[in-house]
Amino acid sequence: MLDSLVSKMQKDYYNTLGVEKGASKEEIKKAFHKLAHKYHPDKQGGDEARFKEVNEAYQILSDEKKRAQYDQYGRVFEGGQGGSGFEGFQNGGFGFDFNGADFGDMGDLGDIFSEFFGGGRGGSRGKPRGRDISTEISILFKESIFGVERKILLSKVSFCETCKGNGAMPGTEMKNCAACNGQGKIHETKKSIFGAFSQVRICDACHGSGEVPKEACPNCKGHGVVKKQQEITINIPAGIRDGEMVRMTAMGEAVSHGTAGDLYIKINVEQHKIFKRDGNNLVMDLNIKLSDALLGTEYKIETLENPITVKIPEGVSIGEILRVKDYGIPYARGKRGDLMIHLKIKLPTKLSRNSRELMQKLKEEGI
Repeated sequence: MLDSLVSKMQKDYYNTLGVEKGASKEEIKKAFHKLAHKYHPDKQGGDEARFKEVNEAYQILSDEKKRAQYDQYGRVFEGGQGGSGFEGFQNGGFGFDFNGADFGDMGDLGDIFSEFFGGGRGGSRGKPRGRDISTEISILFKESIFGVERKILLSKVSFCETCKGNGAMPGTEMKNCAACNGQGKIHETKKSIFGAFSQVRICDACHGSGEVPKEACPNCKGHGVVKKQQEITINIPAGIRDGEMVRMTAMGEAVSHGTAGDLYIKINVEQHKIFKRDGNNLVMDLNIKLSDALLGTEYKIETLENPITVKIPEGVSIGEILRVKDYGIPYARGKRGDLMIHLKIKLPTKLSRNSRELMQKLKEEGI
């Protein structure tokens, strides 16, 4: 799941707003206000595409948590099957949350933007979205190479299992919503700096259905969500690196009569005492005796899967590398990297009389 995140992460939100990376909240807000006025699609010479880019940048950089995620995370895997990233900044069919933005001294422009795009909680096009949450787990080096399934227990707001999130007692009859007279929508007129605007929004009482249950769900009191502990299974993909993220769509916190946010799991990979990774290859050091380097021999070594025997050629030098094909890290379409063995010749610290005599003869022969 990487294409979407890579696309997002390639966007420079600071550049979009024209601010430095260390800009303060006030500088970010001021830059956003200026550009929002300039590119608003309802104004002559406005640019809807640029306006959406500006708003997207502001939604990330004005939120401390989202800004920290944007600054820190390089890649995100979705459910162990690939990546995606800063998606779900709700709503209005465009992926932005106008109601969540701080429009400050722009007066009622937040409401106007919501009217133009149908945005905001209870807007005519989208459902409210729950909060994204994050956690982290540690895995063994071998598990990062071949993938692993892990279970974690989280305490979070989830959809009610009794009513399946609709807030109604199972089997109860429905009745017309009194708040909207069964229309599912409410007409409102608001005043702004541009004059009076008529707005149609989804009814908060029935959430647009025009009906409400005669009896609310006894488990969630009609809210459709409850806070509980939930066991979650995480499929960690093969080849994941230390510090990368697994994203599980709709496994974040739920929200009443809406959709759930996402769960992000940061993966901490424990170091291995023998192996390190270099791209798709595994790298290890192998200490061999001087006599084995001169005469050649075979060594039995343990890999992450099974023991193998490698042949040490006669006359190898310090620092030479042996390559064992297909014993590295799995990657696309069943392919694997290689195991790279760095040879280190272990020299004796003391020589016996016989060894010294042999070495003297080798020296005389120019070896």
